[in-house]
Amino acid sequence: MGYSSWSDAAYRSVARERATTGGHEVFRGEKSVDPLMDPRGLGVRESRDSEHHPDSVPIIVAFDVTGSMGHVPQRFAGELLGRLMRLLVEEGWVVDPQVLFAAIGDAVSDRAPLQVGQFESGLEMDMWLTRLWLERGGGDIPESYTLAHWFARHHTATDAWEKRRRRGYLFTIGDADNKPLHVSHLRRVFGGLIEHSGTDLDVVRAAAERYHVFHIHLDRRGVHPEATRRFLDAWQGLVGDGLLVTEQPDAICELIGVAIGLTEGRLDREASHRVLIAAGMGEDRVASALERLAP
Repeated sequence: MGYSSWSDAAYRSVARERATTGGHEVFRGEKSVDPLMDPRGLGVRESRDSEHHPDSVPIIVAFDVTGSMGHVPQRFAGELLGRLMRLLVEEGWVVDPQVLFAAIGDAVSDRAPLQVGQFESGLEMDMWLTRLWLERGGGDIPESYTLAHWFARHHTATDAWEKRRRRGYLFTIGDADNKPLHVSHLRRVFGGLIEHSGTDLDVVRAAAERYHVFHIHLDRRGVHPEATRRFLDAWQGLVGDGLLVTEQPDAICELIGVAIGLTEGRLDREASHRVLIAAGMGEDRVASALERLAP
């Protein structure tokens, strides 16, 4: 997948048409996962080079869609996807990005603990984004974020890695702790007799062999300050300097863009600071993010 090209004009047209439409009308109205996004029995999702995209860079953006987090993919469908692609493509931070959208839930209680689209370079990524089923599940506070890391390591194939030994990018986005991943979860979500006896850190480290791994935590400290501190400590242990924190949901696309631009060497600290401040992030959050993202 990923053979078309991004057209900002085409996306703006789509965004204008849905500007007056509620998020639940934009996304799938059915009460189940789209069969094309169900990972059960999945082989691999491919990110491949093409004539128009000879240097493909795979980017996975996995949203927590439980509880109140469903508003984040809604904002991406409304405006943020366009902002992200303008940063990456028009600013030249990544020449040939190929974006795959995924959704994360609870591997114990949700009907769709994981949904995965395809790697796309053009407006098709919006099609996969709006195919997400916003289940709004989550039986308890921890969510099964590391399903995305397992998927990235075991169910993707990329020319970036196979031809150039170049890592892609994996972003999980949420406001909760990670639910420990058990082999029963993997068998339920992916099917088959999967064997797994490692820790969550093992799963994240395996993904990090082929992807730069980040977690963007949407901070609700004003609501649950002690819980947030525990969440951040736990995420620090899993992703280290890949932990990025913001109180501003609309700044998520800029955080993704800056993380990629700095890692690719296409962006400097001063420009990154301007982008994040303009997105509404506070000075302390920006300083923390840039310290973590320093090459």
